[in-house]
Amino acid sequence: MTVVGIIGSGNIGAQVARRAVSVGYDVAIANSRGPQTLEGLIEELGPRARAVDVEEAARAADVVVVAIPIDKYPQLPADAFAGKVVLDAGNYYPDWNGRFPALDDESTTTAELLQEHLSASHVVKAFSNIAAADITTDGQPAGSPSRRALIIAGDDEAAKEQATRLINAFGFDVVDAGKLAEGWRYQRDTPAYGARLDVDGARRALSEARRYRDM
Repeated sequence: MTVVGIIGSGNIGAQVARRAVSVGYDVAIANSRGPQTLEGLIEELGPRARAVDVEEAARAADVVVVAIPIDKYPQLPADAFAGKVVLDAGNYYPDWNGRFPALDDESTTTAELLQEHLSASHVVKAFSNIAAADITTDGQPAGSPSRRALIIAGDDEAAKEQATRLINAFGFDVVDAGKLAEGWRYQRDTPAYGARLDVDGARRALSEARRYRDM
């Protein structure tokens, strides 16, 4: 059974954990405050979930979802993530994260920053264009009419295939935006960000995306 490691127990992290256990995955979840602060969530999630520290969550997982503020990326223990498929759910909000000049001038993306730090991992940008609440409510069986699509981007095809399997199990179709550098196409303030779109709608939204400097 695939183990989903989750770094961060806020809105996105907790919702990913809930959906994962509901469709049969085991979960190892960590936050910055320690496993003892997750007792209530683990009780809710049931026997498929356990609270661990960040390093153990990464090492135990087949795929790791990173759902923490992007300014905390440098604190992740890179060695523990080596060889792992890592899903970056982050978005850049300067008021929350502080200013990142390379993101302000759009010379890089959040996922590329994470990939730079986790250089021995395979980062895929995923779960970043959906509201947290929708993760547990909007999933549908494969083949359902107007099934909602989530967007991914990544430089490693095998990693994207693994991300696609997980997202499909969660009840969503997948649209591949291309390389990590294309992650800006579904960042905040773009047509795809937070929108309920099927595959065709997601592809159209990606094609309509504009850089902040061009808005």
